[in-house]
Amino acid sequence: MATLRFSASITENQAPACRAWPVIGAATLLAYAPALRNGFIWNDPDYVTRPELRPLGGLARIWGRVGATEQYYPALHTAFWAEHRLWGDAALGYHLANVLLHALAAGLFGLLLRRLGVRGAWLGALLFALHPVAAESVAWISEQKNTLSTVFYLAAALAYFKWRYGDRAAGRPSAERGQALNSAMGGGDCGIQGLTPYLAASAFFVLAVLSKSVAATLPAALLVVLWWKEGRLGWRRDVAPLLPWFAAAAAAGLFTAWVERRYLGAEGADFALTVPQRLLIAGRAPWFYLGKLVWPVHLAFFYPRWAVDPGAAWQWVFPLAALGTLAALWLIRDLARGPLAAALLFAGSLFPVLGFFNVYAFVFSFVADHFQYLACLGILALAASGLAAALKPLPSGLAWAAVAVLLAALGAGTWRQCGAYRDLETFYRSAVADNPRAWLAHYNLGNLLRDQGRTGEAIAEYVQALHAKPELPQAENNLALALADSGRPGPALAHYRASLRLQPNYAQARNNLGNALRALGRNAEAIAEYGEALRLQPGYAEADYNLGLVLRTLGRNPEAVARFREALRLKPDFAAAWDDLGNSLRESGDSAGAVAAYGEALRLRPDFPETLNNLGNTLVALGRAPEAVAKFEQALRLQPGSPVFHNDLGVALAGAGRLPEAVAQFAEAARLDPDTPAYRQNLAILRSQAKKSPAP
Repeated sequence: MATLRFSASITENQAPACRAWPVIGAATLLAYAPALRNGFIWNDPDYVTRPELRPLGGLARIWGRVGATEQYYPALHTAFWAEHRLWGDAALGYHLANVLLHALAAGLFGLLLRRLGVRGAWLGALLFALHPVAAESVAWISEQKNTLSTVFYLAAALAYFKWRYGDRAAGRPSAERGQALNSAMGGGDCGIQGLTPYLAASAFFVLAVLSKSVAATLPAALLVVLWWKEGRLGWRRDVAPLLPWFAAAAAAGLFTAWVERRYLGAEGADFALTVPQRLLIAGRAPWFYLGKLVWPVHLAFFYPRWAVDPGAAWQWVFPLAALGTLAALWLIRDLARGPLAAALLFAGSLFPVLGFFNVYAFVFSFVADHFQYLACLGILALAASGLAAALKPLPSGLAWAAVAVLLAALGAGTWRQCGAYRDLETFYRSAVADNPRAWLAHYNLGNLLRDQGRTGEAIAEYVQALHAKPELPQAENNLALALADSGRPGPALAHYRASLRLQPNYAQARNNLGNALRALGRNAEAIAEYGEALRLQPGYAEADYNLGLVLRTLGRNPEAVARFREALRLKPDFAAAWDDLGNSLRESGDSAGAVAAYGEALRLRPDFPETLNNLGNTLVALGRAPEAVAKFEQALRLQPGSPVFHNDLGVALAGAGRLPEAVAQFAEAARLDPDTPAYRQNLAILRSQAKKSPAP
């Protein structure tokens, strides 16, 4: 009967791969079912292939140009490129791919443990498949780099051990080796064809590193496993074959560290850590991760960032305890090498994120669940082996029940974690609920709410962000923007200036301060701020545009035209600049130039009613009233109920000789806005003219 016999598989690794794989796949899909309903969050759009990279030629840029993608992981971004060809921008496809990759990684993990003779191999695979600490990597599309690189990592390890041990499978008697090796690799059809196992392993290793650089720890991990298996390491037999891998790993690690600094901004005050501080982080982080593995509750996306103080004696307990634990495990190595091997695999896989190198995420926390996605494998292997030994004496039914309860608890925790990634607002609100001082979550939630027009809520989130991180110039700037959006340019000034005190070279804040001053009628001060923004950031199209607006307000149209043209030289698709260039040209008497500018604005933004209205007025001035009527009517279809548009349409209709229709438009304008005398005056004048006109 093709069922997974837990008691036998836990204690003796008897379940064949063809029976274990469906159980692992079904359990993974069940636990992660909520993730399949989720959308995109946080920086997912930075990983899902951008429009300019989607053509076939985009692959060349993905592989050949650093900075073309969020991080230089070309194997990962090739996978995203292929996925976009399959399901475009549908989030379901990406989530399903990530869940399936995680299930595949869990299955490969079970195969590897079985190949190495680790007791409870399939239990270890299920622990990995269902453990809640993996949810961050699986439910977050951006972390496909974890699931994909781990698949390649484990495939490389399987191929390497096939090459290393030949027909010896887990030290079994020679009569069983061939059959056992074939079974451990998942059956004869799963073997690697056409390449030697070593070359295949090397290819998988390169793909793993090109998916995520943490896979560069694999050659060291292989040596740890070889030491665990053999009790010693030989230079020619064990170390020499891995030297090319170590060289590739070192190059990948150094390159990734440079990319983190150069392209992701992993430098500055938040990363100015002393050597003692880095040692404290490195000593504390493994205990944190181990704690979440043993007791996966209160998981959070943004864990609190520790205050690392070398002067606090208690903080040195963590690194000293880590060293003491390793020393104790070393002393008992002759009795049991497994615990030391698991600890070395755990710490070694975490090494890139232990604080010795700058990682962008350190700006908000020194730890994250997705950092231990790969590292947890060693601990889970040890846990599975220990559980298998403990359950072996028990009756089969009791062993089944114990395993079922454990896996159900883990799966339920994973199911619950997936809900936090439902959509962007849910994600940020879950993050601040888990950690109220998660300043980045408050800040990003404020940006989201402001984009949705929920200005009051956005202001509250920016205030919370500044409570958690007072020296955050971006939050001061965006709080000021939200205040200005809510019609409070005066209070906004104080926050713009606070932003500039924190970051004097913040060109965007200078530009925004200029906007607030312009709104208050303080045009001379606004001009000075725009000029400073352009000095700090030459080629800042928005600052040129805003400077043009204030110059136009002051009647300095030739200077305004020059600024609008400069903004458009820098940013040719700047529709608002085309519109205001048209306004300035019209006011300067260049109606033909204005018509051309409005036309370009409408080509870029065809549904903008103000531009249509401006074009209509210019056409009226040129004596082209019939053409103008069509523009005003289109503007009214886009923005019904505008008294200005009704009035201007009335003018055009009058110019086209359609007086009764013009009267109706002036009457509607006066009805919509009875407080504007011009509408009533136009209506009265036209009615008077109509009375004087002879009947047809």
